[in-house]
Amino acid sequence: MKFSTQEEYGLRCLLQIARLGPEGSLSISEIAKVEGLTSPHVAKLMSVLRKGGFVVSARGHVGGYSLAEPKLDILVKDVLECLGGRLYDAEFCDRHSGALEICTHAVDCSVRSLWQVLQSSIDRALEGMRLSDMLDQGKSNVTFFGETLPRATIGTADRT
Repeated sequence: MKFSTQEEYGLRCLLQIARLGPEGSLSISEIAKVEGLTSPHVAKLMSVLRKGGFVVSARGHVGGYSLAEPKLDILVKDVLECLGGRLYDAEFCDRHSGALEICTHAVDCSVRSLWQVLQSSIDRALEGMRLSDMLDQGKSNVTFFGETLPRATIGTADRT
């Protein structure tokens, strides 16, 4: 299972702004440069985050994007849902894309319960995780999803 690039990059852009503190702001080009993304891609992500209420923008030569709320108040779960939506929600079966108007398994769906369990697990794992938790640079180890990881392993892929 993967998060979308929109979720990953959007969260990374938001973290760049959060690192600056309550008064800090960054322009689209500054975020793009630091994250190695194109300016149009960052502009799209920032638009989604602005509409979601996570950032505010200011125009002008000293303008840019800043956090709409303190990083202590921003839940990672809310950011990910804004950027990509929930894995499962009450309208899950309404989005059926088959040839029939209603999914043939609407009454006794074996897959729906899997999505419900996965969404519940994701919600529990992200419960209470704030943007500020992801920025805690003082720890040598970081706890994500109830598992303590050495900081060096975060973000590194298993290359075996």
